[in-house]
Amino acid sequence: MPRLLLLAGAVLAGLGVAAGSFGAHGLEAMLAATGRADNWETAVRYCMYHALATLVVALAATLPQAAAVRGPLTTAGLCFLGGTLVFSGCLGALALSGVRILGAIVPVGGVLFLVGWAYVAVAAARWPVPAGR
Repeated sequence: MPRLLLLAGAVLAGLGVAAGSFGAHGLEAMLAATGRADNWETAVRYCMYHALATLVVALAATLPQAAAVRGPLTTAGLCFLGGTLVFSGCLGALALSGVRILGAIVPVGGVLFLVGWAYVAVAAARWPVPAGR
């Protein structure tokens, strides 16, 4: 699973860079005209944050000392992946299309982000401390 999350994090980060660049150059006039540039920027920003978070939990899950917390780390990574797809995907689609119902779906992605961060906290609390420390 860490390999899948590492791949997903890398793809999301690449998409975040591409979407940010496209928004700043190819979509700038359209987003400014519709007043939805903030939606696009937020979608890209959260995509990048959680792409990086997905990479971190994937790498942490590969550490030998993480064996006891691999489950919570994997769950966190999957929540970050799902949250990014829902939150950034729907917010980006809203920015492009103006279909307002998509705004009602965005909080589901936000909840997935919160659940993912809670699982990171669980993993941190359960992380084994080396003997003698």
